[in-house]
Amino acid sequence: MENLDWIVLFVYLLCMFSIALVTGRRQKSSSDYFLAGRKFSSGSLAASTLATQCSTNSLLGAPAFVGFSLGGGLIWLQYELAVPIAMLMLLYILGPARRLGVTSIYEVVEKNIGRTSRLTAAGCFLFFRSVATGVTVYGSSLIVSFVLGIDFLIAVFLLMGLTIFYDLLGGLSAIIVSDIVQLILLTTAVIFALVILGNEIAWDFFLTARGKTLSNDWGFSGNDYGFWPMLFGGVFLYAAYYGCDQSQSQRILASRSEEETKQVLMLNGIFRFPLVFLYCFLGLGLASLAQIDKEFIDSLPFLVDGTPNYNLVFPVFILNYFSPGFVGLILVGLIAAAMSSIDSSINSLAAVTVEDFIKPNLNPSVAPETLLKCGRVCTFLWGGASVMFSFQVPFIAPTVLEAVNKIGSMVNGPLLALICIATVIYEVDERSALFGFWMGVLSNLALALFFPQVSWLWWNVSGFLIAVLVFVVILQVKGITVNFSVSGDPADRNSIKRIRKNIFIHDHHILLLSMFAIILSVCYLLDTF
Repeated sequence: MENLDWIVLFVYLLCMFSIALVTGRRQKSSSDYFLAGRKFSSGSLAASTLATQCSTNSLLGAPAFVGFSLGGGLIWLQYELAVPIAMLMLLYILGPARRLGVTSIYEVVEKNIGRTSRLTAAGCFLFFRSVATGVTVYGSSLIVSFVLGIDFLIAVFLLMGLTIFYDLLGGLSAIIVSDIVQLILLTTAVIFALVILGNEIAWDFFLTARGKTLSNDWGFSGNDYGFWPMLFGGVFLYAAYYGCDQSQSQRILASRSEEETKQVLMLNGIFRFPLVFLYCFLGLGLASLAQIDKEFIDSLPFLVDGTPNYNLVFPVFILNYFSPGFVGLILVGLIAAAMSSIDSSINSLAAVTVEDFIKPNLNPSVAPETLLKCGRVCTFLWGGASVMFSFQVPFIAPTVLEAVNKIGSMVNGPLLALICIATVIYEVDERSALFGFWMGVLSNLALALFFPQVSWLWWNVSGFLIAVLVFVVILQVKGITVNFSVSGDPADRNSIKRIRKNIFIHDHHILLLSMFAIILSVCYLLDTF
């Protein structure tokens, strides 16, 4: 990096911390800290969610998979087919949740099911999100270490020191602002990179013949990434991620009204695909460049096994092909993306700790300032825990890390089922709901042990269906009548009919279904190109 790049980086950090300081002074309660006082527009919240979804891991991982991984290519785009349908589902889960005015999505579970179910759901989140955050800290610190040319240990403490301090100062308000800036910077950087790449490769993005987009496979014979498991499994995976993972649902619940919650979901369902599409074509362009410029791959750092680290192919391209100043701007975007992934996670971990575990045990008249202090203390503690775990990641076998991700999919479906039951059914029998949840988890475990050839993406579907089916069967055996509460109250037959009638009338539904059709058409055209 040149001196100009360091100046750009310093000015950016100075501006961001100034914003965090200003927003932090206005915070008087945990709601201000965790939900940004519910003052941001739906567009800002959608941009923040998109920025977290399409952050450092996606920007580095997608081009590496598309351009250089065995079995990669544009098949990555199949993932995106599920997003609009998942957002459509969540209109009927997060909409009612926002109406209840909750901070943690798991509060919904206690309101209609019970305290034990809420703690079960919140505990699952704390475990899996804390592990994932530690891995993210490790990966992001490696990137910071490489692009800044500093030692890994220094990179960890520099990145986490800035992230924790920024989060403590500004909470979700500061996170949203930095996310929007990051999204603008990275999107602009990718577009400029595509233009530069196009000139270098004579606009032949399909030089490496990695344009296969659709794989007509049901995922029952060892192929994890066939079209059907990625579609159906992806719907439940994304619905669980956006709807049951506090790190994502927290922003959506921070909207000003139920209608704006639906707008956030709709905007995510529409604008996520164009971003991922850009990332994928970036991967194709970098792969084509590697065919023309033989020294490009040699400039990549190498892994322990002696193979190039393709996850760093985009930062290396920036350092080699961009002018000073522009390099600083783009690296600012990468560092901001790394901070975004981490500060969102530790803020949501703190939110669940305070709202689900601490606040219910305090006096109902506890001062808002006390909860605010608790939130900041928990943020600091979760940040420290993430740093400690990040140092253990190199000693964990990659197969174990893969297993952690798969275990997450074992729980996604049952957890989504639990929250759906709490949202759409009035007065739920808690034992029946919890038994269904654990049967869903156990059925996925059996599927993994005895049918390993079945794609793990199907676990998201099977876990959900088994959990719901067991719950319904138990209710039938007990003779308990199911009363639906899609509108927030026990719903009569006329209101259910009205909801069904409006499904294809509301603009949200039409736009999301149209986006699904557009994504499918684009994938088909690319596959036959």
